[in-house]
Amino acid sequence: MLDGGLSMPVSFSASGRASATTIILTIVPRTINYMPKFKLEYIWLDGYTPLASLRSKTQIKDYPSFPALADLPYWGFDGSSTKQAEGKSSDCVLKPVASYPDSTRKNGVLVMCEVLMPDKKTPHPSNSRATIPDDPDTWFGFEQEYFFYKDGAPLGFPTGGFPAPQGPYYTGVGYKNVGPIARKMVEEHIDICLDAGINLEGINAEVAKGQWEYQIFGKGSKNAADQMWVARYIMARLAESYGVDIELRCKPIIAPFEEPLDWNGSGMHSNFSTKYMREVGGKAYFEKLMAAFNDHRDEHIAVYGPENHLRLTGLHETQSIDKFSYGLADRGASVRMPHSFVNDGYKGYLEDRRPNSAADPYLVAGRILKTIQTVPTS
Repeated sequence: MLDGGLSMPVSFSASGRASATTIILTIVPRTINYMPKFKLEYIWLDGYTPLASLRSKTQIKDYPSFPALADLPYWGFDGSSTKQAEGKSSDCVLKPVASYPDSTRKNGVLVMCEVLMPDKKTPHPSNSRATIPDDPDTWFGFEQEYFFYKDGAPLGFPTGGFPAPQGPYYTGVGYKNVGPIARKMVEEHIDICLDAGINLEGINAEVAKGQWEYQIFGKGSKNAADQMWVARYIMARLAESYGVDIELRCKPIIAPFEEPLDWNGSGMHSNFSTKYMREVGGKAYFEKLMAAFNDHRDEHIAVYGPENHLRLTGLHETQSIDKFSYGLADRGASVRMPHSFVNDGYKGYLEDRRPNSAADPYLVAGRILKTIQTVPTS
C-alpha cells in the first residue's frame, strides 16, 4: 500500500523479474466520515413592552444525528438591539429549553430559548418562563385566535372599507368567505407543526373576515407555552413568503379614538385541568376554585394581554373586564364550564376565556396554576 491510498498489484515473470507491462495501479478511495451540519434556529422573546416580539437567528453545528436538547450550546446575542441591554454592556445569553425538528429546512432544528444574564445563571428581567410554577400533571389547551394582515388591514378587507358583516366567516368555506391564500397558509402551518411534534389539535376560520384560530395542547405550564410560542413563530415565518403579517393584537379593528366597532376581537382562551380536577373534582371544590379566581381577578387580568379593555367589553362573547363570572356553556362568562364537566360530577377541564390573543402563554399558564395552588384539595 502506497501513501495516499494507492494499491499497486505487481505481476512477475517466470525469471523472477517484474514485468512492467503487467503492472496495474488500483486507486482505493480514502474514507472520510463527515458529520451532518444542522441548522439550529434559536428563538427567544425580546424586551419590547407591552407585547414581546419573537426573535431568531441560526447557528450551524456538526452532530452525528439529530441533537438532543442537552447537546445544544448556550449562545450569545446583542441585547442592545432587542431592548434587553444597553450598548455599553450588551451581551445576553440564550439557554435552549425545548427543541423541535424543522421540516422546512434540511437538518433544521427549532430551538426555544430563555434569555439569561451574562453569568449564564440569572434569568433576564424579560424572561417570563423562568418566573412561573410548573406541574406536568396540569394540562393546558390554548386556543390561539389571530388575524392575517396585509397592507395594514385584515386579509380580505377592501381598501379603505369593510367587507360584509360577520356571520358567514366563522368556519366559513368558499372564496368569498376565506379568500385565496388563508387556507393554504393554515394547512402548511398544520403540517410544519405536526412534523415538529407540536400538539396542534385543530384549526378553524373565525368570526371576523381574515381571522383564524389554532389550538395547542401540552402537559405542564412550560411545555404547553413552549409549544405555543414555537407555533406562533412557525406561523409568522410562514406568512413572510406570502407577503402577509400575523396580527396578535386583541382588538385591531377599531374606530378613531378607540371606539369599538362591531367586529370580534381575538382571544387565547385557555383550557386547564389538574390531576385533582380530572380525578376527584366535585362541586364544593369547584366553587372554592372559582372564589379564588374571583379573589385574584386583578392579577389574572394583569397578565392576560395588553389592550384587553378593548376586547373584554361584555360584547362579542366576552365578560366585562371589571367583572368575574362563570357559567355552564356560557361564552359570555369569564370561565366557561363544559357540559361534560358538570355531567361528570364537576370533574374535567375548565375554560378561562379572558386571556387575549397577544398574551404571553408562560404568564397565563403560570397565573392559572398559581391561583389553583391557593385552593386546598382536602
